[in-house]
Amino acid sequence: MNALRSCALGCLFLVLSGRVHAERGAWIATWASSPGPADSDSNEPLNRIEDQTVRERVRLSLGGEQIRIRFSNECGSSPLRIGAATVATPNDASSVRAGSIQTVTFGGHPSTTIPAGAPLLSDPVAFPVTAGAEISISIYFPKRISIPTVHALALKRAVVSPRGDYTRVEKIESATMSQSSILVSAVLVPAQASQRLVVVFGDSFVDGDGSTVDADNTWPNQLARRLAKTPDGSKAAVVNAGIAGNRLLSDGSSSGFSSFGVSALARFDRDALALPGLTHVVLLEGLNDIGFPGAKLGKHELGNAGEAVTIQDLIDGYLQLISRAHAYGVKLIGATIGPCEEVRFLSGYYSESKEAIRQAINKWIRTSGFFDGVIDIDAVLRDPDHPSRMLPKFLSKDRLHPNDAGYRAMADAVDLNLFK
Repeated sequence: MNALRSCALGCLFLVLSGRVHAERGAWIATWASSPGPADSDSNEPLNRIEDQTVRERVRLSLGGEQIRIRFSNECGSSPLRIGAATVATPNDASSVRAGSIQTVTFGGHPSTTIPAGAPLLSDPVAFPVTAGAEISISIYFPKRISIPTVHALALKRAVVSPRGDYTRVEKIESATMSQSSILVSAVLVPAQASQRLVVVFGDSFVDGDGSTVDADNTWPNQLARRLAKTPDGSKAAVVNAGIAGNRLLSDGSSSGFSSFGVSALARFDRDALALPGLTHVVLLEGLNDIGFPGAKLGKHELGNAGEAVTIQDLIDGYLQLISRAHAYGVKLIGATIGPCEEVRFLSGYYSESKEAIRQAINKWIRTSGFFDGVIDIDAVLRDPDHPSRMLPKFLSKDRLHPNDAGYRAMADAVDLNLFK
């Protein structure tokens, strides 16, 4: 079984109903990241970890007096050893505040082994956090990792140490940097009555491609900040379940990039329905299903032109996700797909026939009535004088993804009443 498919099967983790029952000592996700296998890249330091410490940061959307960390070996083909792990308050990517380091334990032990294909939830750590706070997580890997479970587009600099355990060191010197993350897939805090969890699920528009590294300006980040400013802000968590290159119907391996993840249909339970506290999912997915067939990245083919998806194929995929969400009592909110005519670096990604499919799908999302609500991303981003193009003020360098201002406009366009 290949690593990509093994990763999909990792959804055995905590398949909960998603309802919060504070009286049972339940927890709620305050941050999450969809795990996936790494692409082959000899220049990526996370692909050659051995007897090293990785320090990475995450920004939480909801506060609490304790935290728990979910570690993922779901894409690994062999057991993975954690020699030590700590959590602290960061100063920057490589250093943490003096006196803030706390040990993370597993069943009372400071080290553990995660079986191949499995996740692992830490013990509670007495580490009070507030909404919007950033935490630093340091993990020591005493043995070589053959197939790491990562998130390729973390958009946060992670620090890879020289040889040794640096989990209790305030500043890691002489380190290398990565813009991917490894092993950490969720952070939980104790749930309180009436809290809600919004999982924003989808492709690179959710993952934040085109936004500024280390600035936390993705669409979910900016939505979380907006919700936090409301009178009921302490009741809502927002987490990011986006994967750059992801598709609704097909796995990333069919495009030659394992990091694109398994299809939305394959990962929906693991990356959305299994997160504790879930009440709402926002879905923005489908543009790559339309664009990849016949497209190339340089000389690399992303999809066979003869395998183009139909409008009905996409609708059937959406209906399946809606049904699965509703079976858990979760609301699924559909987001329309943004324009992409001026895309750079991906020849064949846009065509008039593909644009017709995008327009038809957006009409169905807006008018079908199957979703529990609609967020019209297309209306926010498109140029009213040329609707197949994005407004220039929102374009990032690749002219496919929004920039920070575009993601802010997407967050500002969300009707917060959808999450009540």
